Amino acid sequence: MDKLKALETFASVATRGSLSAAARAEGVAPAVVSRRLDALEEHLGVKLLVRTTRRVALTHEGTAFLDDCQRVLAELAAAEASVTAGGLQASGHLRITAPAGFGRRHVAPLLPAFRAEHPRLRISLNLSDRVVDLAAEGYDCAVRVGDLPDSSLVSIRLADNRRLCVAAPDYLRRRGMPRHPRDLLQHDCLVLSSDASQTRGWAFRVPRTAQGRPDERTLAGASACRDAQGLSDERAPASAGTDDSELIYLRLEGPLDCSDGQVLHDWCLAGEGLAWRSTWEVEQQIADGTLVPVLEAFAAPPNGIYAVLPHAVRHLPLRVRLWVDYLRARYGDPAFWRGAAAG
Repeated sequence: MDKLKALETFASVATRGSLSAAARAEGVAPAVVSRRLDALEEHLGVKLLVRTTRRVALTHEGTAFLDDCQRVLAELAAAEASVTAGGLQASGHLRITAPAGFGRRHVAPLLPAFRAEHPRLRISLNLSDRVVDLAAEGYDCAVRVGDLPDSSLVSIRLADNRRLCVAAPDYLRRRGMPRHPRDLLQHDCLVLSSDASQTRGWAFRVPRTAQGRPDERTLAGASACRDAQGLSDERAPASAGTDDSELIYLRLEGPLDCSDGQVLHDWCLAGEGLAWRSTWEVEQQIADGTLVPVLEAFAAPPNGIYAVLPHAVRHLPLRVRLWVDYLRARYGDPAFWRGAAAG
């Protein structure tokens, strides 16, 4: 039995939750993974995993062994890196997933340069707007934009992301400039269709009334809800909410809707209506004047761009740790978002 390979396989199965996910990550058949686990359990004389056709669960002994196993693997990776010529050199298969639009623009262009620094890596990028189950599907890292739901996954904030209401100059000349969120009820709003992921609506910060509630005129004629958690944790800076303002979400309707955000962006550029888009998508058009931000005085606090991981940070494989550090450095550079560093 190759003890090191058996330890790596056990840790992969335990953290990913299934033999098939671990097999996909290693590029081997599930039967190979099963044989390695059988050999390891026979060698140790204990049962580490309870296996079913769909999932696996750690036994008491397996839980205790996993922590030690991950520590040994992490220390071995660090030891190898410390003597590698040219500094830290990652190897293996790095599997990344990201939203389609953001991934095309701000993840995919980074990968050739990252792999040039680490030529022993093989990298797979999945672009999808569905929320991928990292552990079950064998991914090392997801790049996600926006507030994250409560999860057992590990998230690392890489940069802020703002959402803005924008329109083409031609549309504003024809229809006028909205001065308050309630004015959107009189405009053509380009919205994601109901089956898309943006379910809460467009976010705005509006003044409270003397009774401490948001201005009801803002809500008239549109469905709105108060944000119960939007100003908590690091998902929105505490300074963004004040005693005299309230974060609301407006679920608007319009003559055109689509499940693809890029289509909404194109319609907005063509003067078909107002859209609520991320700064990473419209910043260049705002700079060159082809789109105009509106209702900036009511802009919601920024949310985040995150690296989401299926493992505890202290046990990250070297390839994942270096990738997250690379993202931090690039996304933390203001020139990147202006386009100078992304090109």
